[in-house]
Amino acid sequence: MVESQEDPDMSDASTAPAGGCTEPHPALSEAEVEALVRGICFKTGPPRRLGVEVEWLVHELRAPQLPVTPERLDAAYAALRPLSLRSALTVEPGGQLELSSPPAASLTEVIATVSADLDAVRAVLRDNGLTLVGLGHDPWHEPRRFLREPRYDAMETCLDRTGPSGRAMMCASASVQVCVDAGHEEPGPLGHVRRWWLAHHLGPVLVAAFANSPLAGHRPTGWLSTRQLVWTRIGPGRAGGPRLDADPRGAWSRHVLDSPVMCVRRDGGPWDVPEGLTFREWIRTGVPRPPTREDLDYHVTTLFPPVRPRGHLELRMIDAQPGDDGWIVPLAVVAALFDDPETAETAYRAVKPLAERTLGLPAPHNPLWLDAARSGLADAELREVAVTCFTAALDALPRLGAAPEVTDAVTDYLDRYVVRGRCPADDLLDRQRGTDGRAHGKDLRP
Repeated sequence: MVESQEDPDMSDASTAPAGGCTEPHPALSEAEVEALVRGICFKTGPPRRLGVEVEWLVHELRAPQLPVTPERLDAAYAALRPLSLRSALTVEPGGQLELSSPPAASLTEVIATVSADLDAVRAVLRDNGLTLVGLGHDPWHEPRRFLREPRYDAMETCLDRTGPSGRAMMCASASVQVCVDAGHEEPGPLGHVRRWWLAHHLGPVLVAAFANSPLAGHRPTGWLSTRQLVWTRIGPGRAGGPRLDADPRGAWSRHVLDSPVMCVRRDGGPWDVPEGLTFREWIRTGVPRPPTREDLDYHVTTLFPPVRPRGHLELRMIDAQPGDDGWIVPLAVVAALFDDPETAETAYRAVKPLAERTLGLPAPHNPLWLDAARSGLADAELREVAVTCFTAALDALPRLGAAPEVTDAVTDYLDRYVVRGRCPADDLLDRQRGTDGRAHGKDLRP
């Protein structure tokens, strides 16, 4: 069951406070870590809860290519604080805004809650001359950090070791993250083993169908989802998933233990940022101090795989979508594919042939995920699978109680993009070429 939709890895406050992090607490053993991760990250039960986290770039309303100053962001966000929202409103390191819905019993409830909250947020931002923009990666502005906190100082130091992609992820990216229950303990279309496998093989289809970030620095990058490329370049230790096997709990607990520690928190001064220290090694050496349960909880929030188990499953691979309500389509499609048993079985059968293209490598660092981010639905096999999945989702939405306007939106998306082998990134590139490239007789794709 989904307990919380807030994503603490990018929010303006962590789940565990920095203060007190070095106070005496019982040290952990490897066996205790495995037991905790197994019990906490895969809470099984009847799938019936749903949530969404929508991230947005914040741009100038009348001149979006001009950077927003920190002072203007401060003033606008101060004006947002008095709002009474049902969703959690948090600020990302680069000043992006995120709304995280409370767990809901239905698709209709999620949409109603987030839509009302977004209306309120947009009204305040509009009064301050700003607007929310649905793009997976900022097409114009260089990554620039807005939040100055020990967590993000440590994150920046850690991610800089793998190149500039870490700062782009922190400060210039936005997504639609859909949260679904882990599933039943028992096998079957809604069992947790099947849902875990489905999420990792449906993920590239969602990357391709909803790619919406082909530009950076005013120019095409050669990738339809530059956001996904950025995540891939952060590296498998920080942004990769585990190998898939018959025991998701065991695979994830091993991954947590063998992933590098981002930082060791301290009460005063900058946090330590060790290089190459895994959580397993930290337990065994106890240096610079033995890790505690609080350290484990924190460590899990610093791992950014495309599918992250948090007592529920976070699907983190979808680019932010254009338009005020663009986020509703991926939410509706994922809800139908995961929570309607007949549709979940159809999706499983549709994506199964894609498994060969992963070469057995973990997501997203395998050929299937890379092809999806680079080519989108121009990839014929991904297009065929996407048409099957979207069509099945569309048939299931009335069974989930979806309103006609939701099914209409999915129908429009299927016809406009999926059937034609396109995605929103193609629209952006068409506009770029039409105003710049074709007008000057040159192709802007590098």
